[in-house]
Amino acid sequence: MPTTPATAPAATPAELFRDGVKRLLANDVAGWVDLFAEDGVAEFPFAPEGYPRRIEGRAAIGEYLRGLGAHVEYRAVPDVKIHETAAPETIVVEFRATGRVVATDGPFDMSYVAVVTAKDGRFTHYRDYWNPLAVPGSLTEAVSA
Repeated sequence: MPTTPATAPAATPAELFRDGVKRLLANDVAGWVDLFAEDGVAEFPFAPEGYPRRIEGRAAIGEYLRGLGAHVEYRAVPDVKIHETAAPETIVVEFRATGRVVATDGPFDMSYVAVVTAKDGRFTHYRDYWNPLAVPGSLTEAVSA
């Protein structure tokens, strides 16, 4: 779990997001999950049938993402645009992640939009608008096999 000195201010939502990207690029999925508040929520409004659209609690988010690193190796997040909102604890992030699908060695290239809320240096709400229709065929093959 990330720690901050008592005198240091908590990470802003943008700093927290950038830290999360570094962790995912290092294949540190557990570290990514640790950035969530204990009662944090992750939502995936466009999740396909059979996948959760809302996950409540850090432990449940960790369980959901447990096998991510075995499926996708993130190599770059080349395009990150962070938009501040009128609410200082909330940002909107447009980003792209590239890498490879581990099982098939096929390419991974996905664009996302996320609405991220953080408090006290932790994600409290992470709404991820990924497009299930854009999932690379190599990932579908790997997960379905």
